[in-house]
Amino acid sequence: MDAPLINPDIISFGPIDLFGMSVGPIGLKWYGLMYMLGLLAAWILGNYRAKSADNSWDKEQVSDMIFYGFLGVVLGGRFGYVFFYHMDLFLANPMYLFKITEGGMSFHGGFLGVLAAFYYFSKKTGKSFFEISDFCAPFIPIGLGFGRIGNFINGELWGRVASPDLPWAMRFHTDPDFLLRHPSQLYQFFLEGVVLFGLLFWFSIKSRPRMAVSGLFMVGYGLQRFIIEFFRQPDAHLGLLWFNLSMGQLLSLPMVIIGLLWLWKAYQKSPS
Repeated sequence: MDAPLINPDIISFGPIDLFGMSVGPIGLKWYGLMYMLGLLAAWILGNYRAKSADNSWDKEQVSDMIFYGFLGVVLGGRFGYVFFYHMDLFLANPMYLFKITEGGMSFHGGFLGVLAAFYYFSKKTGKSFFEISDFCAPFIPIGLGFGRIGNFINGELWGRVASPDLPWAMRFHTDPDFLLRHPSQLYQFFLEGVVLFGLLFWFSIKSRPRMAVSGLFMVGYGLQRFIIEFFRQPDAHLGLLWFNLSMGQLLSLPMVIIGLLWLWKAYQKSPS
């Protein structure tokens, strides 16, 4: 049987060499490279913000917090992926938790890991939890944006089936059905990377009540993730869950609620 004809006007993406660069014998995959760029950008922005006269951060504290935050992202992201999305595999084989070479990271798990890192750093330095989270919140979208570019390049976490009339609908080489899909990774890059970063950076330039910047991040991320999940392909083994919502949407709703509570509580007080 002849191979089906593909409209040359339709975008087909991939494959791209998964090794974005090499350092000696060590190959760094695109996703890892994006992590490195996100950390570098967060470190630069953190040092820039530390120069402000209205905060008590120094370069050493910024570097330490970036390091602990990175550990929180990696450990929390892996644990969250396993416990939120693949509890069945963990129960069948607990060692699956440590099979990091098979991939699998969860934003919501990584976010919990970052919160744990904030708590540890608060105990170590004497800074309050929300002093740390308000300072670091504008950095997080940078890493998220780079991460979504890595997802796109790797051809993973693609979107739901799109209309052939959608000008930017595309096919991914990793999709066994090779269907036209929404490039939801790019939607996420734009909203949670570019838009959320711009919003938080603008909001945090002026003095805000303690907890307000953190609350805005929670609401902003939760809302955009909830919306984008309507365009993102649900995990095949989970599908849609309660009320036809995806796991990503169910995990994002508490973020919006908590963020609104933080904002409300922040503005009950005088700006600090």
